[in-house]
Amino acid sequence: MTKTALVTGASRGIGEAIAIELEVRGILVLRPKREDLDLCDMESVQKFVAEHSSDSVDILVNNAGEKVVQPLAEVDFQTWSTIQNINLNAPFLLMQHFGVGMCQKRNGRILNIASLFSFLSKAGRASYTSSKSGLLGLTRTAAIEWAPYNVMVNCLSPGFVNTELTRKNNTDEKIKEISSLIPAGRMAEPSEIAKTAAFLVSEENSYLTGQNIVVDGGISIL
Repeated sequence: MTKTALVTGASRGIGEAIAIELEVRGILVLRPKREDLDLCDMESVQKFVAEHSSDSVDILVNNAGEKVVQPLAEVDFQTWSTIQNINLNAPFLLMQHFGVGMCQKRNGRILNIASLFSFLSKAGRASYTSSKSGLLGLTRTAAIEWAPYNVMVNCLSPGFVNTELTRKNNTDEKIKEISSLIPAGRMAEPSEIAKTAAFLVSEENSYLTGQNIVVDGGISIL
């Protein structure tokens, strides 16, 4: 029977690479557009889940994320709330809804795309780090509660990835500088992150749950 995966933020970058990798493996991938699922708007998320049966999704990949770099003292509450909604509150609602169906079927896989900043931080990352740290905590609790139902819940934390957005936000010199700090000597390609993601949501992963898998070329161990 063909499995169905819901991947948020699948229009570009890591999300698109994950969607493509899952499709290559014969999985039907749902890629909701913003007009169907606006992760900034909790009413939109609640409407989306109400329109989709909880047993219709076998794999959930919460990939979409947003980052704002601002000193803590300058973060306004609207910006804070937007980041928390996209990175944490929307994944919570999607997990809560579709996780129920997975538990009923006694089979399911949930993967939350976090970040190095789920366990590290830098100046200006208050909103982002808090949301990704919260996502990691949510992942661990869900893993404990749903492991008896064969629902594996994990985080995947990429390091620096060679995406269109990375290239847009950084000069060639900056990318070279960042790459020189990575023990592997380069940024990851989205397809490399996708292959790890595909394993974590596959039936081959029958026992690994509640973990934060870091794919960063070794930079976090320096």
